[in-house]
Amino acid sequence: MESLRMFVNGQAMSGGSLNTALSGAVFVGPAETAPRYRFYSVRDEFPGLYPADSTGLAGYAVPGELYEVSYRILREHLLPNEPEELELGVIELSDGGGSLSMRMRDASLTLPGVVDISAAGGWRAHLASGPASGPASGRTRGAAG
Repeated sequence: MESLRMFVNGQAMSGGSLNTALSGAVFVGPAETAPRYRFYSVRDEFPGLYPADSTGLAGYAVPGELYEVSYRILREHLLPNEPEELELGVIELSDGGGSLSMRMRDASLTLPGVVDISAAGGWRAHLASGPASGPASGRTRGAAG
């Protein structure tokens, strides 16, 4: 079975409400992106990465987890749970390697409820600090993001 590397930084991380979407995947370990990304909260429901060079702003390293997933897990469990604001892309990790990851769609950056949380220290740190854009209801949407 061919496997792919998948970086997750939201509710699909271990202990998250959507980690079950990674059932059958192999947990590689904690990881972080290269310091080339902005990190956004979408209505405090799920996070999204976006390349900093596209924004003209400084980039940050975003913490998350790395998994080895099959095409079946990706196709049948992860992608069907992703919200429309995110799309599958390839990112650079801090070790210089690459990985699949969900990222913000260009058009999603200006939607209501999208807040830049790049300096928060990751999704878990953001959630622990309290809501950025209103009530935290529905925080479980978005498997990988």
